[in-house]
Amino acid sequence: MQNNTLTRRQREYLRHRNEILDVALRLFSEKGYHNVPMQEIAKKAEFAIGTLYKFFENKEELYKALVLRLAETFHHTLTSVLEIPSDEMDKLRRFLQTKGDLFADNLPMIRLYFTETRGATFNIKAGLDTQLRQSHDEVLHKLAEVFKTGMRRKIFNSAADPYVLAVGLDSLSNGFLFLWLEKPKEHPYPEKVDMIMDIFFSQILRADVPKAKISSVEPKST
Repeated sequence: MQNNTLTRRQREYLRHRNEILDVALRLFSEKGYHNVPMQEIAKKAEFAIGTLYKFFENKEELYKALVLRLAETFHHTLTSVLEIPSDEMDKLRRFLQTKGDLFADNLPMIRLYFTETRGATFNIKAGLDTQLRQSHDEVLHKLAEVFKTGMRRKIFNSAADPYVLAVGLDSLSNGFLFLWLEKPKEHPYPEKVDMIMDIFFSQILRADVPKAKISSVEPKST
């Protein structure tokens, strides 16, 4: 549902909900998920505890909403980037650059997710992983369409499955992003985009496609 179709009450509800999520994220990031009670979130967000429970049944539901909000941001932004009219190499470079920008803009939530959700002490509610995988898979299929188009235009070798190529590029970028998360000064992701392009596309570009296309296209603002 688009914001311009929402009633005033619905817009106000979403605004208050996001305010609560923003406060919860800040507190979880500062103190850890398990060390922040719902009462503290309500106090910091300036809501009565009863009002808070009208938005979220419990703390696990609140955390789930935080993760899904991040997933929706990634899904919308990355699919939008892949739909911008341009040649295939430019689309794929934009995808890699935008993915890095999303990580940088959402570091508190990403660090919280990998610290808490993947930690041994947190049992995430059933269904969240399924929703995240579905959202991610939709992005991968959109990415695969770019490879498929490139094969039709004889830019890429057509021996590989486009979806497999999408998974490979996405996984390679994830590896560099996790290095960046652990050691940002030693492995700055924005400087690794050309390296990723070179590692990946030197193997799948057709021999008659100029190799300069791998790294000569300047990233554009999205």
